[in-house]
Amino acid sequence: MASKPGTTPTAESNSSKPNEDNGCLEKRELLGSPDCRKTSTCASSLGSEQAKRPLQGLKLASHEVLEKAQLTGRLKCSNCSGSRMFYCYTCFSLVGVSQRDIPKLKLPLKIDVIKHPNETDGKSTAVHAKLIAPDDVTIYTYPCIPEYEGERHNVVLVFPGPGAVAVEEMSEQLLEIAQRRSVSSFEEPCSKRLKRDEESEDTRDAESKPNACPLQRVVFIDSTWNQTNKIITDERLQALLQVELKTRKTCFWRHQKGSPETYLATIEAIYYFLKDYHVQCLSQEYQGEYDNLLFFYSYLHQLINKAKHSAGKL
Repeated sequence: MASKPGTTPTAESNSSKPNEDNGCLEKRELLGSPDCRKTSTCASSLGSEQAKRPLQGLKLASHEVLEKAQLTGRLKCSNCSGSRMFYCYTCFSLVGVSQRDIPKLKLPLKIDVIKHPNETDGKSTAVHAKLIAPDDVTIYTYPCIPEYEGERHNVVLVFPGPGAVAVEEMSEQLLEIAQRRSVSSFEEPCSKRLKRDEESEDTRDAESKPNACPLQRVVFIDSTWNQTNKIITDERLQALLQVELKTRKTCFWRHQKGSPETYLATIEAIYYFLKDYHVQCLSQEYQGEYDNLLFFYSYLHQLINKAKHSAGKL
């Protein structure tokens, strides 16, 4: 889709070694081209290199398993019998690839993806997040939407709009919502207060820290931009704080003509949101914790660009 996208997560992968094809390692981050070895050289070429190769510098698990699977070719999904490469986008399962060879992430937040029913499964990148972080990502098909009533203080919707805020403004906004909720709870009937007492320990712990960001869940819309209106105007999402990734640009190979570069693919939006959240809300230096969310995306991007180059389209 094109979407405008605690504790430090841990990557449970057999390959913790960064993909060696991604550039030079400088100050624990991969910067610039493979020939670059000094900080000054990297810095001078970083801007132009990143513009040409936007997915360079990622700390990825080895793509060797995907390269081998590509040589094997398409296989039938054991669940739906569909012809698939790498994974089944219908069943959210791997095809011709072992789970032990694919990186697995534990995310600091729960991710809900609301998919438009007319969105082509094979074109959606939301499945990438589900495969890499299966315990933290849930994909729903509209009109199926979770009930967020009573959770406005710890759930946000990543989508652009006139009332959308930047990630760095999000914590303050959520804390204000939580404060208003706390005041209004004294006026609620006893039954509702009892229900609120049944909230998880994680929720209560987050709210007990005065300046801690109470965010626990993030909602993304998986749809072409022409189809988003039906979902974004659904009354079940109206009360959620909207967050916009205003400075990020897409490198999606199916980017819709006429739409701004800030209209991101779903997996891009999820990745960039978590990266910004890590820095802006957790106040931690980003060291590639979520880069493997782009494990499939970066490989497919590389394949498609190579094919376009061979065809003289790049």
